[in-house]
Amino acid sequence: MKDIFTEVITNEVVHRINTLTPKTQGNWGKMSVSQMLAHCCVTYEMVYTDKHQKPNGFVKLMLKLFVKNAVVSEKPFSKNGKTAPQFIISDEREFETEKKRLIDFIVKTQELGGNYFKDKESHSFGKLTTVEWNNSFYKHLDHHLNQFGV
Repeated sequence: MKDIFTEVITNEVVHRINTLTPKTQGNWGKMSVSQMLAHCCVTYEMVYTDKHQKPNGFVKLMLKLFVKNAVVSEKPFSKNGKTAPQFIISDEREFETEKKRLIDFIVKTQELGGNYFKDKESHSFGKLTTVEWNNSFYKHLDHHLNQFGV
């Protein structure tokens, strides 16, 4: 898996995002490109804000047991997979605003670096290793950028 904590990979991902336009169509799924950008921001909102309510102990345990590995492993996400409710963006979003938010989150994450994330508590899965954080960040971005052909 590519390392999102390196400047080279961050720049590569940002370049891919910058090739999107408000009219870019997805190759699968129902989201518009603006909704996809907002959807990708949710991962970072869960790290850097209190916008999303944390799951209770039982739900967190179930997420750790049944969802965590799919998110943090190197196995790619499948097309049209089930989306967690907090990641569903049903309203239309402003393309440039969401693009800037996502790029800012990605750059902030790279600047903080892998050591910042070592054993950091995730919103839904408990403590994650740096590799698990990297896989969850990069794999999600790569999946949706591929969805939109970039």
